[in-house]
Amino acid sequence: MVEKRSDVTAAMRIVVKVGSSSISGDNVHQLATIVDALAGAHARKVDVVLVSSGAIATALPHFGLSARPANDLVTEQAAAAVGQTMLMVRYQDSLNRFGIVAAQVLLTSGDLESDATRENAKAAIEKLLELRFLPIVNENDTVATHEIRFGDNDRLAALVAELVGADLLVLLSDVDALYSHPPGEPGAEMIEFVTFGDDLSGIEIGSIGSAGVGTGGAETKIAAALHATHAGVPVILTSAANIGPALSGDSVGTWFEASSR
Repeated sequence: MVEKRSDVTAAMRIVVKVGSSSISGDNVHQLATIVDALAGAHARKVDVVLVSSGAIATALPHFGLSARPANDLVTEQAAAAVGQTMLMVRYQDSLNRFGIVAAQVLLTSGDLESDATRENAKAAIEKLLELRFLPIVNENDTVATHEIRFGDNDRLAALVAELVGADLLVLLSDVDALYSHPPGEPGAEMIEFVTFGDDLSGIEIGSIGSAGVGTGGAETKIAAALHATHAGVPVILTSAANIGPALSGDSVGTWFEASSR
């Protein structure tokens, strides 16, 4: 079991989640940074699962939009259909440098609520990992409605980490760690370690994510981290730029201690 940062390089199965704003727009170059780090872990025979947002954000320019359309589910679904293919092409183009083949896995919340479909999803991911493919998971926004959506891929990532029995969950955003106040505000202090069961009610939640292309924020990331740690999966919350150091066990971001499995 991965109990502390120094154990990270011993993890045999990791789930990494990246948000839309970290790999789109001005940050599109960070996709290669993420692939570099994942490929390094893959080369060490680590099972790697990536939960990636970004389909809708990738397609927005082709729809003449600069932000997600408010209260227009059909356009969001259409954008997801266009953007999902483009996003996977970007990942595969980058993974080709390492001879790694990506596998697309699209889920809705209903898939993980039903015993049969949850077990099917688990079995498929397990087989992909056994064959050394790199599963890239995203919410199936083309068919998901507001009633059956996860709401954000942070929650999906925590559920996937629990589903596959991951040793570590890494949540990537635009901010390098959890802070006591929104970063940039006077008195904001970085929180390096969250002990399992810590009361986080005193933390003033700020925004994580930008440009109107994502759906998650600091609250969803904390909720996802708490879900994962209750399932026995430790969590690192940091920026996309820090993924390499994070997977090397360096002291970056915020470490959320997990309960004993």
